[in-house]
Amino acid sequence: MTRRIFHAALAVSGLLVAQALLAQPILAQPILAQPILAQPMVAQPMVDSWPTYNGDFSGRRFSPLTQINSANIGNLAAAWSTKLTSGAPAYGVRLSATPLMVDGVLYITSLDNVWAVDARTGREVWHFYRESKGDMPRTGNRGVALQGNRLFFVTIDNVLISLDADTGKQRFAIPIADSKQLYFSSVAPIIIRNHVIIATGGDSLDIPAFVQSHDPENGALQWKWRVTPAKGELGFDTWPSQYAADFGGGHPWITGTYDPELNLYFVGTGNPDPVGAGASRKGDNLYTCSIVALNPDTGKLVWHFQVSPHDTHDWDAVQTPILIDAVVAGKPRKLLAQAGRHGYFTLLDRTNGANILTAPFLPTLNWSKGVNGTGQPIPDPAKEPQADGTLVSPPTSGATNWPPPSFSPQTGWFYVNSNEGFSLYYLTDQDRQPQGFAFREAGLGGGKSALVAIDYRTGKAAWKHYWRSPGGPNGILSTAGNLLVTGHGSYLIALDAGTGRTLWHATLPNPLANGPVTYMLDGRQYVVVGAGDTFCAFALK
Repeated sequence: MTRRIFHAALAVSGLLVAQALLAQPILAQPILAQPILAQPMVAQPMVDSWPTYNGDFSGRRFSPLTQINSANIGNLAAAWSTKLTSGAPAYGVRLSATPLMVDGVLYITSLDNVWAVDARTGREVWHFYRESKGDMPRTGNRGVALQGNRLFFVTIDNVLISLDADTGKQRFAIPIADSKQLYFSSVAPIIIRNHVIIATGGDSLDIPAFVQSHDPENGALQWKWRVTPAKGELGFDTWPSQYAADFGGGHPWITGTYDPELNLYFVGTGNPDPVGAGASRKGDNLYTCSIVALNPDTGKLVWHFQVSPHDTHDWDAVQTPILIDAVVAGKPRKLLAQAGRHGYFTLLDRTNGANILTAPFLPTLNWSKGVNGTGQPIPDPAKEPQADGTLVSPPTSGATNWPPPSFSPQTGWFYVNSNEGFSLYYLTDQDRQPQGFAFREAGLGGGKSALVAIDYRTGKAAWKHYWRSPGGPNGILSTAGNLLVTGHGSYLIALDAGTGRTLWHATLPNPLANGPVTYMLDGRQYVVVGAGDTFCAFALK
């Protein structure tokens, strides 16, 4: 599929196979039989490309490809690998981005770097480097967006850059936030018609958070939506003062999803500031820790659902909101599902934000007293950070984190990598006006990591696959070949999507920090993933 056709549609080295260190699943159940409603533009990604951060607008990270499947996965082998070199050797390369693939070219980012790579061979086509200015955190970059032959990404020092996708030459560079105020940016943009939508980062730095849209032609700002409302706006009364709202944070640092029929952009927002201390910001603190629906043409808020009111544990709600079209209680519904860092699975009606279901997916969760009548967790005050410490599950890293989940309309299950564990939370800033991080955490170790298949209708686990060692959660790809592909440590792993049984795995040169993608080229299906500084592709022998 050519770039032109794709964007018209959007608008309306051998790697060694090592011995298994993976546990077997528990609570295995048969694949669900239930009506999942297919919808063009929302449910069906392209087979010959991976053109957006999540593959398509729905956030499902599901591919209809079946050439690689649960019956022949044992024949999957390394096709190529490419070691990428940074323009700043001191910082190296860490591929925490999701690659895009269009017209036989992969586009991948790391801090200050963008590469174009031949998707058939791994040969580098071009490399762009721009050194970030200022004392910025050396964190990852989530990836690029593509429109025709125009590529877009954000830098850690808050510059929106557009490149010529064929040559890597810069088209424009537009500042989007002031790094002197300690903003930093890492989000992968999303393009909706003539809007390049991005967002700010700056966790725990007591600065206003934004989602904003830019013109893809020249980078001009089109609109800006501030996460915390101004005086007189709806939601302002959930803050005790203008000061608290102005410095309330809530940065939406992960790419959202989009429903073209509703013309709504759905994105999760970050935790409120100061982090861990709620005394100076009494109230729910809208619109932090929320899923919001914005009109992409105007930036106006259409609806919101706050998944964690008055957060005091650094559990942002930026996790991918996945769009599901299915029959609920005999009626077709347009749904939105999110597995949150706070340990709850949330299911909403995405036409209006009404809660359908909220259920814990983390068995060790202990910070809330249950769920209220509107589907929001009820915080337990005894589990807020204390001067002498309090035992809380999950830790600040969350029941899950930013690496993306997946949803398979083939099984009807929502897949997420999760962590079970506890930490002691200590309140360290007891000032009347605390700033930044007002608590410290002492991890207790011994937590378990698991890939969980959640029945979206009930919020309960259909099965769990416990990893034999704890580790950070990685992104997940599901396919119509009855496969889940994910990572744990330095292993790329394929599991049976129906049972969670390990089918295949390979060792990679470095740990994964992103989600795998798949595409078809010249009749051959590839699975591609970044591992540290190395780009790795697999295909059937």
